Amino acid sequence: MKTNKKITLLSGDGIGPEVSKEAEKLLTVIEDQFNYKIDIEKKDFGGIAIDNHGVPLPEDTLKTCQKSDAVLLAAIGGPKYDNLPREKRPESGLLGLRAGLNAFANLRPVMVFDSLLDSSTIKKEMLQGTDLLVVRELTGGVYFGKPKGIEVRNNERVGFNNMIYTESEIKRIAKVAFEIARKRKKKVTSIDKANVLDVSQLWRDVVIETSKNYSDVTLEHLYIDNAAMQLIRNPRQFDVMLAENLFGDILSDEAAMLTGSIGMLPSASLGDGKYPAIYEPVHGSAPDIAGKNLANPIAMTLSIAMMFKYSFNDEKVHDAIFNSVKKVLNAGYRTKDIYEEGKDGVTPSLLGTKEMGDLICKNLFLPYLRFSSI
Repeated sequence: MKTNKKITLLSGDGIGPEVSKEAEKLLTVIEDQFNYKIDIEKKDFGGIAIDNHGVPLPEDTLKTCQKSDAVLLAAIGGPKYDNLPREKRPESGLLGLRAGLNAFANLRPVMVFDSLLDSSTIKKEMLQGTDLLVVRELTGGVYFGKPKGIEVRNNERVGFNNMIYTESEIKRIAKVAFEIARKRKKKVTSIDKANVLDVSQLWRDVVIETSKNYSDVTLEHLYIDNAAMQLIRNPRQFDVMLAENLFGDILSDEAAMLTGSIGMLPSASLGDGKYPAIYEPVHGSAPDIAGKNLANPIAMTLSIAMMFKYSFNDEKVHDAIFNSVKKVLNAGYRTKDIYEEGKDGVTPSLLGTKEMGDLICKNLFLPYLRFSSI
């Protein structure tokens, strides 16, 4: 009997449609080989939705997402929308989507593949073995605190935002971090600025209180400035990094560059289970390479792997996808963003978006077959 799943696919803008095609291809192969029946419904979101509907998040798109088992989002945005009012830009649709799905926990895994150690600007002896996860709170903090705005006071403009967190908001994101750490290396590093900010002191207090229910997990604290330094100095020391919205936003992008390309990194945005989670590559819409078969589909591929792990509780499919990507990279295949001229006389094989997607699909079942297709 097949397992039925409904996925809403938001291809978005720029390279989004290209990596979405590779996602559909991969899901078709998974459907055939792992006894799934996957119904994919495509909806406009982001810039394309502005073009077609006048808003970045049409009501029909949100309702369709809410009724699905998972949401796959490729990429949104582009320079043509930069002059729109902030609330009408594609990025505002992303905030609305997260709010509409109650997605409060963003997960960004950062694993440096041995075959790509030379792609990073960090010394490979410092990178090898890096395997960390940034858990970022998505719905609170300075991005959402009120009052906020720009006003004229005493004949000059004044801009202001408020970093606000409730105890319950901190507790629920801390629980996510500790639960995940239990299944990893059992260590949580909480990031704050408790020496300066009152809201960070509350953050630290609540995280400490929550940790008492997880005696098997080690908890440590770092100030945000030190954490940013340590992430470059010794990334291997981290397992799960827990941070509020602004700090997590900055740290997760910094961590992304450890891999050498933002085109390698997936992410998940989880909620309380009432609505589906959102899975998306970390990279942007990259309009400069859109339509040129240059985009790296690996981040989208690994986002699908996360979907099977966190939404469908299927470690087997997750591992099959991950191992296929690893196999392809180990064999020397690269997209342009991770391509380097060969060292010691060995030159990697340069592939386009479609060709990389084909190869990942072709090698998807190596853990379960006796032959290699590379």
